[in-house]
Amino acid sequence: MKQTFPQFHNAQVLVIGDLMLDRFYHGKASRISPEAPVPIVNVERIEDIPGGAANVAMNIASLGATSHLSGITGLDSAADTLKQRLNSVGVNCAFHHSAITGTIIKQRVISNHQQLLRMDFESPFAENEWLGLKAMVEPLMATASIMVLSDYNKGTLIDPQYWINVARQHNMTVLVDPKGDDFTKYRGADLLTPNMTEFEAVVGKVNSEAELIEKAQKLIDQLDIKALLITRSEHGMSLIRKERPEFHLPAIAKEIADVTGAGDTVISTLAATLAAGEDLEKAVTLANVAASIVVSKLGTATVSGPELQVEYQRHQGTNNTDHSIAGVVSVEQLKLAVEQAKQRGEKVVFTNGCFDILHAGHVAYLEQARAQGDRLVLAINTDASVSKLKGPGRPINSAERRLAVLAGLASIDWVTCFDGDTPEALLREIQPDILVKGGDYDKKGVVGWEIVEGYGGEVKVMGMTPNCSTTAIVEKINKGK
Repeated sequence: MKQTFPQFHNAQVLVIGDLMLDRFYHGKASRISPEAPVPIVNVERIEDIPGGAANVAMNIASLGATSHLSGITGLDSAADTLKQRLNSVGVNCAFHHSAITGTIIKQRVISNHQQLLRMDFESPFAENEWLGLKAMVEPLMATASIMVLSDYNKGTLIDPQYWINVARQHNMTVLVDPKGDDFTKYRGADLLTPNMTEFEAVVGKVNSEAELIEKAQKLIDQLDIKALLITRSEHGMSLIRKERPEFHLPAIAKEIADVTGAGDTVISTLAATLAAGEDLEKAVTLANVAASIVVSKLGTATVSGPELQVEYQRHQGTNNTDHSIAGVVSVEQLKLAVEQAKQRGEKVVFTNGCFDILHAGHVAYLEQARAQGDRLVLAINTDASVSKLKGPGRPINSAERRLAVLAGLASIDWVTCFDGDTPEALLREIQPDILVKGGDYDKKGVVGWEIVEGYGGEVKVMGMTPNCSTTAIVEKINKGK
């Protein structure tokens, strides 16, 4: 099935929130100061990038949607720079200029792709400064279908209820990137996008997937909102909706260069996708992909429409008819994903192994296994288990690295790591439709066969690609030393 992509050029989004200018000083640090034990950076380049709510608006425009932005700045050169940069990419700006407080500036010193220092220049705006936005924002509501409240707790959104109520009068959907430990100020919004730390600051420590869902549903009821999208770093994203099944997306394995602005990218992609007429699950899926792209870039970065489309299609594949994406999951997340797949009538295939050094035999085998059903689950042994099975010096690659590599294969939907020497406990928990194993033995040689057949599942033994063995590869390398 060919995957469709949002028509962002038809989308219009209004962003209201805290504006700031991110200034980066790039240079080489080759010596230590004689004055103090700190590196000396010879600045070679200065880069000014819109940050905060301005970064949200930049991301929306970068996707190809129409972006309107309103917030507070000072009467200074930083405000001029901010507006010039935003106008240059097509963002429509409606700023209220404070006569007493300067534009917020965050300065970072970068050397060899590493951030060495950050300096913030900011003072709180007066409590009534935001009132100057009212007359500016009203005309912008005529065309935009989505309102984003980008709260950095700097004073622009001191009264979110005003904007939520006004949006309701204009039939606009309200998305909020929240701040602080009191979310009651966002009551009545459509969707909040806290990260896990922000979520736990409000509801308390979360110790399991079930507890996360329970506390999220309770918060949804308390705030009279429609949904929460909780971003969870290496654990992906969880969309919790009122009276709807939870929707979880695993993190897409990427080398992380900088997490600056990742939350802005998430809410901007959500907003632009919803404004383009797509459903919420599609929007969350695209936001997950966009976040994986932006964290691989240094500094406050954006994601372009074509860039997102290529990455989305690469991860989505041709077999998925829903919005799920392959990736690394915990056992609890896997149970949820498998349960939802079964509810959709999909046949779930399960296989397991060490997969220490990925080779052609592994790839061919996993493709065969995937062909047996609609979804493929791969469970790999822990490092301790591999060492116990294969001997000293193994695994060559840690579980974290093995998971990251395997998650990149198109044949795999979900990959996880199981405790113990066998996956029998995991098989009992998720109950896949088909258990697949490669080898030259009959099904009764497959660990867990009696468990699977006991609940009515099927066991299959696949052939192995000849002359492909991790052990043989390791021995050959050792002989060549």
